[in-house]
Amino acid sequence: MFYGAVVWDPWLIVVQIVCLQCLYYITLGMFLSLLVGIRLSRMSLVYFFDYVTITTSTVTGWCVIASFVLSSVAGAVYMLYLVERAKKCLDFSATLYIIHLFICILYGGWPSSLTWWIVHGIGIAAMALLGEYLCIKRELREIPITRSRSNV
Repeated sequence: MFYGAVVWDPWLIVVQIVCLQCLYYITLGMFLSLLVGIRLSRMSLVYFFDYVTITTSTVTGWCVIASFVLSSVAGAVYMLYLVERAKKCLDFSATLYIIHLFICILYGGWPSSLTWWIVHGIGIAAMALLGEYLCIKRELREIPITRSRSNV
């Protein structure tokens, strides 16, 4: 975690994006299983990628919303360990949600629900801001300096 010489490594960035995306979907699946899975007889990818499931008119819709928000909070913690830099948190959060938007478009069409946009706007803001806060808190920690004495 030394920040002196910055070397642009595109493979590292791609691996970080893939890892963050995978961890986000694993966490989202876990929260959807816990919150939505107990209410349904069968889970499907509809709850991941279709904008219709994100609604405030049903209890299941609120559980889907909670799953997305909790996953974005977990994503901020993942960025603390994967990205480690506060100035990169917004970039990685935006990349994650842009990739998610493209997958949603391929799966269920353009998200025309205002609720979908609000939930994902809150998610990207929470992930970026909390990730920056956690990374800044780590970057500003004091570096312990110990003085070792030799028995001479």
